[in-house]
Amino acid sequence: MRLFFVIFFLLGFSNLYSQLGFCTGSKGDPIFHEDFGNGRGTGNELGAAITSYRFVKQDPYDGEYTISDNIGNQITSWHDYLPNTTISGGRALIVNADYTPGRFYRKEISGLCENNTYEFSAFLMNVYDRGSNICEGDDLPNGGIPNRVRFEIWDETNSFLIKGGDTPEITSTYSPEWEQFALTFKTEPGQEKVILKMFNIGEGGCGNDLAIDDIIFRSCGDLARVATDEGINEKIEVCPSDTPFSLKLQAESDQSVYSKQFYQWQISRNGQDWGDIPGANNENYQTSLIKESVFYRVKLAEDKINLTGSSCSVASQAFQVKILQIPAPPVSGGNVVVCENESAPALRVNVPSDESVNWYDSETGGRLLAEGTKIYFPISSGIYYAEAYKTGFNCTPGKRTAVELKINRLPDIRDEELKICPGAQIELKAGFAGFDYRWSTGSTAESIIIDSPGEYEVDIISAPDCYATKVFKVEKIEEAEISGVESEGENVQIYSEYPGEFSYSLDGVNYQDDPVFMAVEGGIYTAYIKNSEDCKIDTLEFAHIVVPVMISPNNDGYNDYFRLKGVSFFESSEIRIFDRYGKLMAAGPGEDFKWDGTLNGKDLPAGDYWYQISIAGFKPRTGNFSLLR
Repeated sequence: MRLFFVIFFLLGFSNLYSQLGFCTGSKGDPIFHEDFGNGRGTGNELGAAITSYRFVKQDPYDGEYTISDNIGNQITSWHDYLPNTTISGGRALIVNADYTPGRFYRKEISGLCENNTYEFSAFLMNVYDRGSNICEGDDLPNGGIPNRVRFEIWDETNSFLIKGGDTPEITSTYSPEWEQFALTFKTEPGQEKVILKMFNIGEGGCGNDLAIDDIIFRSCGDLARVATDEGINEKIEVCPSDTPFSLKLQAESDQSVYSKQFYQWQISRNGQDWGDIPGANNENYQTSLIKESVFYRVKLAEDKINLTGSSCSVASQAFQVKILQIPAPPVSGGNVVVCENESAPALRVNVPSDESVNWYDSETGGRLLAEGTKIYFPISSGIYYAEAYKTGFNCTPGKRTAVELKINRLPDIRDEELKICPGAQIELKAGFAGFDYRWSTGSTAESIIIDSPGEYEVDIISAPDCYATKVFKVEKIEEAEISGVESEGENVQIYSEYPGEFSYSLDGVNYQDDPVFMAVEGGIYTAYIKNSEDCKIDTLEFAHIVVPVMISPNNDGYNDYFRLKGVSFFESSEIRIFDRYGKLMAAGPGEDFKWDGTLNGKDLPAGDYWYQISIAGFKPRTGNFSLLR
């Protein structure tokens, strides 16, 4: 019997000082958290019931401690700062261990729940700077004496050790490094308080100085997750058209801590503020009808009495039921108006950064024109529709936004060159109906009347700043006026007083561009001249007499006489022939006059002779001809 007791005692004692370890399941909210203050500089002194070490406001020496975020000022072999890698940062408990191992910290922890598993944890750091080389030597291995700390959890009467554990050696480092240690324990029925004790179990001497921060007690329980028929998920997304609906939730526990589980389902609208769902205390929970986004989670406890608070239980991660919001219609960047001769710019809409846009050719359904872009380049005028979407969003899309591209047409302009008669008026026509007009004269009519040559312009406007310009070049037409008419043999040439393009006629009906008329019979004619626009017709009556240019009196029947053709059309006429010296060779009435190149019956020598033709009502006409032998 005695042997059994000893063996039992040794086994129990060994279990009490088993290896440290963290909670492998879920953790509840801290019921105790000592962070030693988040301010700067030295903190407040701990009570005498907590430590027997002496409080100082500088780097502590053996058997002393301080509360501070500033170290390594007096003791230069220490690190000169505390890294901000703990939970709270800020100040920490700095302990210069006594030469004699012993307890340096004792704290009563209240507010625990009975029959519940807890995790105790704390951050520790060896504050000795190995790079200082102060503690180097054969008798100081590993860069100074390492820290070793024992944690013990006692019942509130300080008569029963619930759990304990020793840290491994915490050796010095070249830069400050925090390490977190933990152990788990379980309270007994009716037990709501424990006592935490920390002991220095390292050797005295150079080193073995440490910092402690974030001493935390929290509930430790099974790792719980929420599952649905689809498996374990953190959230589901539901289209608005599928609401309202009910969902079956299941609590999945790894059973790593609790020997039995009690459940309490909770609900939250924001994922932070939770409330118990009355009567939802089973492993499975069928939700009420869900109409809007909501969060669910399940609390687990090993004892039903511990479900009432967050410090005595653990909770699963939040399971979100997200009712997807249909993307709002894109915000239009504005309708676009361009001229026909301009490149069509992009149509634009704006959507939130997590959305994109598809473009269609109709308000509903229709043909997909562009995908995944807030910008669309149309090739023709029309109304285009932008639809917002989110990647992976398979719900019915929201309303589309209409964006219009209007291409204002422009007429096919052709400039005109016109002519105006002196003193006349002409009408200039824009030539295209259904537009607005802006003339260089200031008129806004479709046409204008002008009476002077020059360059005129009209802007044919389809929209503000969208127009085409037509140019009219109006030239003055020179007056048509006959300066004279000349007969050259059988030909007649009409001469113009001014240069230009004219038409000529001898009968006022048939006009030609050439001023020379060929093979015209002799007689009295009227010469006509007009310009290209028929502004004015000028006339001149003239006598056309066909005068031979030579005679050859040889009785062959050809050109034997100087005789005029057409002189018979005139009431009276007289012809005179002179030699080169002005001596009269022959004379007589024109109608019956003919000369054979003789004088007093004798042949005159070959050569040039001159004639003078006088016709009543016309200027005398003179010229020369040749006598050939």
